[in-house]
Amino acid sequence: MTPTTPAQLLTLDDVAVLIPVFNAQHDLDRTLASFCERAPVRVLIVDDGSLPPIVAPTVANLVIEVLRMPRNGGIELALQTGVAALAERGVKYAARIDAGDLATPYRLEKQREYMETHPQTAALGMWTHVVSMEGAPLFDLRPPTEPAAIRRVMLLRSCFSHPSMMLRVTAVIEAGNYRAQYRAAEDLDLFLRLMQRHDCANLPEFGVYYELNEHGISATKRRTQTLSTLRLQLKYMRLTNLPDWLGVAKNIAHLMLPSGAVRALKTRLFHA
Repeated sequence: MTPTTPAQLLTLDDVAVLIPVFNAQHDLDRTLASFCERAPVRVLIVDDGSLPPIVAPTVANLVIEVLRMPRNGGIELALQTGVAALAERGVKYAARIDAGDLATPYRLEKQREYMETHPQTAALGMWTHVVSMEGAPLFDLRPPTEPAAIRRVMLLRSCFSHPSMMLRVTAVIEAGNYRAQYRAAEDLDLFLRLMQRHDCANLPEFGVYYELNEHGISATKRRTQTLSTLRLQLKYMRLTNLPDWLGVAKNIAHLMLPSGAVRALKTRLFHA
């Protein structure tokens, strides 16, 4: 008999890439073309009321479904709808990425393997290369990897790169799914709720090239995002944990500083 190789055993049948999209067909096409996996990849695109509607491209090794929203309702509702749809389809893991970002080779395979061997983990991220819209490297994000370290600094710094995350769908549904209560900080809201009952971790490998878009949510809704984050910090604050206090102070400073100054500071701190 011919021995069975790990590649032959590999499956991503219970994984689906979840991408909310609004009027970004070209960016979406680049993102989907970046996936390099050894098994077929399932993709759910949530078209958040794009005009013209998003068209699923033909990409080798990808099985793509488009779920169209009747009107533009924002990323929070698009993600909520997407996760609910994946739960209905029996998908076990939802892998996040955004239009314009690029995946590194075998990202999904690596994340699924970890999730399968760590059933207590509800969300798993990876390190991130941050690049300009032209693809030039800006800086790298290497957040903590272990759940205990993440819990300690979860209100001080961003411990997860949302486009790099793989989520356990049942855990997300049980935690209340994505929601619009904290606008532009829907990811942090979800992760903090998940950490009440589960572990969240990061693989110490790079999983995505994140495009720093001047027209993206973090830029155009910076004040909304900072205020939502501050509300979450105050809700989950632990009075005896110094990093929590530092996180609140940092976000108050964000409200006072111009966006250009904040971006320059991040580039200086994280440039590698």
